Amino acid sequence: MQQQVITYLNEKTMAAPLAVFRILFGLLMVFSLIRFWYYDWIAKFYILPKTHFHYYGFEWVQVPGNWTYLLFIICGFSALFFAIGFKYRISIVVFFLSFSYIELMDKTTYLNHYYFVSLVAFLLIWIPAHVHFSVDAHRNSTLRCEFVPRWYLTALQAMISIVYIYAGLAKLNKDWMLDALPLSIWLRSKVDLPLIGQIMDERWLHFMFSWGGALYDLCIVFFLIWSRTRIFAFVIVLFFHLMTKILFPIGMFPYLMITATLLFFSGEFHTRILKGVSKLCSISYKKFCNGISFRSEKYMQNLTVSVFTVFFLLQVLIPLRGFAYPGNMFWTEQGYRFSWRVMLMEKTAYANFKVVDSLSGKRFYVQNEDFLTAFQQKQMATQADFMIEYAHYLADHFESQGHENLQIFVESYASLNGRKSQVYMDPNVDLLTLKDDWKHRSYIKALKDD
Repeated sequence: MQQQVITYLNEKTMAAPLAVFRILFGLLMVFSLIRFWYYDWIAKFYILPKTHFHYYGFEWVQVPGNWTYLLFIICGFSALFFAIGFKYRISIVVFFLSFSYIELMDKTTYLNHYYFVSLVAFLLIWIPAHVHFSVDAHRNSTLRCEFVPRWYLTALQAMISIVYIYAGLAKLNKDWMLDALPLSIWLRSKVDLPLIGQIMDERWLHFMFSWGGALYDLCIVFFLIWSRTRIFAFVIVLFFHLMTKILFPIGMFPYLMITATLLFFSGEFHTRILKGVSKLCSISYKKFCNGISFRSEKYMQNLTVSVFTVFFLLQVLIPLRGFAYPGNMFWTEQGYRFSWRVMLMEKTAYANFKVVDSLSGKRFYVQNEDFLTAFQQKQMATQADFMIEYAHYLADHFESQGHENLQIFVESYASLNGRKSQVYMDPNVDLLTLKDDWKHRSYIKALKDD
């Protein structure tokens, strides 16, 4: 069995799917970065805030002030260059590093599809997506190939499969399956939509969307793999992601996933796309159809296999880490990030910070708007690691003003998926005695769920 799998993965397959994906993925990234700049989100999320929240272990990643604009320019041009296959290896490495740095600058802006982009970019560093229909291949005949080993394509398909399947498994919870939450909350706010608005308040629709979403995520990959159902599956992909785009503000994620699912189509399908692009750009496509198969050096092949083995082992394990912690994961959010739990909760919260002089007993309350943007306040109030980091930031600020013997407590309340508001953090715990780590956060009050 093992030998059959190895033989299958080493079979040659057309390089056209990798070329099409490289082009579409790169252009999507260019558009996303331009969109981010156009809406002035660079200033809003990175330049104007007085402080930023850091990922555990990446506290050294800092916002470089106005140089952030240059970082976005570098990221954008590297995306364009790897899309057209110009200096591909350098371009994709620069894109991965610059995009990941942007993502790591502030965890307030965390989104699943940003994480997905970084992972795909990392895979593309090791995948020869530039040997077919690229500027590099056009200029260098020795690089030009029509075929590649199948496992390069399979690696990208596996990454997409992990996202879908884990997203589907995450939906198999009480709120989503038995109460259609939080979908029922969100859909009821869409009653003003033309044509379909009048049914957005119907209970049957909420359950149809919740159960249909779970089935879609769990099954769509298998229908895409099977050639007989592939066209039907892609129609469902289009409907699902375009509908979510209409109903929910989730940015570029629908277009990214639609592009990714094209990787399951045959090489001939992608060849027809490239021929169309060739005619449009007045490029001879025949020169890329030379019948040559890509072969890397033995040491490079072994290195890539080792990297992919570790990479996919981590991708399987990281989403499962949340089960190592007691309590409701949607409430504590321990193990929630990087686990493909997409749009599964509606969480509102309130956090009021009290600064106390431990010797004199004098105290005062903090006006969060003096230190955080509205978006940061919303994210901070729902997540314990944000509150801890914010408390330490406040301590540094007030100590610089001459305050001593500080203790900081938080009065926080949160509501998960429409439940009544409950105490979130233990109000008797001095946040300055805590630090962000991977240990169980026993200072988060247990969710009372009838």
